[in-house]
Amino acid sequence: MSNSASEQQPSQRVLKKATGSEEALGPFTHLPGVWKNTGQFSGHGWNMIALPFPTGELDYRLLNNQYNETLTFQLVDKNVPNRGMNGDQEVETIDYVQQIEQISAADFPDSGLAGGAGLAIHHEPGLWLYMKNHTKDDLNIARLSSIPHGDSLMALGKSAQSQTGFEIPKVSGLPIGVDQNLEANPYLKPYLHFHNNLFENVFDPTQPNELLNKAILPFFQQGKIANVTQLKVDSTLASGGVNNIPFVVRQANAEQVEATLWIYELTEKHPNGEPKMLLQYSQIVMLDFFERKGEQGLIQWPHVSINTLEKQPTS
Repeated sequence: MSNSASEQQPSQRVLKKATGSEEALGPFTHLPGVWKNTGQFSGHGWNMIALPFPTGELDYRLLNNQYNETLTFQLVDKNVPNRGMNGDQEVETIDYVQQIEQISAADFPDSGLAGGAGLAIHHEPGLWLYMKNHTKDDLNIARLSSIPHGDSLMALGKSAQSQTGFEIPKVSGLPIGVDQNLEANPYLKPYLHFHNNLFENVFDPTQPNELLNKAILPFFQQGKIANVTQLKVDSTLASGGVNNIPFVVRQANAEQVEATLWIYELTEKHPNGEPKMLLQYSQIVMLDFFERKGEQGLIQWPHVSINTLEKQPTS
């Protein structure tokens, strides 16, 4: 018997310390590591959300946040096997933790509940999966996540790469199921307020993704982008979905999550030889609450978060 005891034991899957990049991870190659709002990208995190808030004139308030974020990815396994009758599926898996700290906040109508600087406003652990084979409808990536409000997510989607970049879509922050005439509909007064008085003189919740374009456009104009990876997922695709605790379902049900990440490899390098990297994302969570007027169903309120982060070099 030549096999040692260690050779007879099944391999153990453990979280591994991130390296600068992991070439075997396909579209996740550059994810492992720590991404932050530092330098010129400090304060580039922006969030908007409508919340039930009966005040007499209106029944909701619109809250805006500016934030800094630490987003940490680490390798779990380059080949998690899903056993199948006609062959196994191989899944590359990345663990992530998202931590967000508020810089400033304002709502309209003013509730006195927005909070100040330094407030921890979001914590989210999760996984990204890259399914290398046995995929259906070209859905080759998935994101699994959970947050302490009582929501869990599985969203499926596709990865893509380009040297010329991808279009960052225009996104409207206005609720669906009401008259969207911003100037004429008094129900949209909170949105009109921040449209005319930009939050922190920067952020317009009626068109949140404009700040992503503004942040990345100079890098394309100056020829500093070497390659772009896009990760796009949607909880309504295939077997995806969002599950919420009963209170959330009753009050403001999170019905759908759609998110896109753009990972930019720059032509510039750090002194240690690693390429400089940027990451942008746009995430839309559709919250359902309040009956629509004149038609069936609930109003859908886009909860939009965007950010531009810089990858920190490894030591």
